[in-house]
Amino acid sequence: MKATKALMRIAHAEDLISSVLERYSEGAPEIRQHLLDAKAAVGRAKDAVTVRESSEKTSARKKAATKKAAVKVPPVKKTKKHGPTKQDYEG
Repeated sequence: MKATKALMRIAHAEDLISSVLERYSEGAPEIRQHLLDAKAAVGRAKDAVTVRESSEKTSARKKAATKKAAVKVPPVKKTKKHGPTKQDYEG
C-alpha cells in the first residue's frame, strides 16, 4: 500500500476514535483510557508511516543516482543449443 493511502486510512481511524471518545460518558474511566491509548497508538503509526515514506524517497533518489552512474554493458548473445538430429540417430 502506498504511504499516502495508508496515511489517509490512519487519519480516518484517528477521527473515528476521536468521535467515539467525545461521545463516551465520563462515568467509565477505564474505557476512556483504552480509547486514549488507541488514539495514541494510531498517532504513533501515523508517525511511523511518515518517517518511512521520507526514508523511501531518499533511498529511491540514491538508487536512481547509482543506476545512472553504473556503466551499461550490453548482454552477450548466447548461441542456440540444438538437440540430436535425425542424422545422429541413423548412423
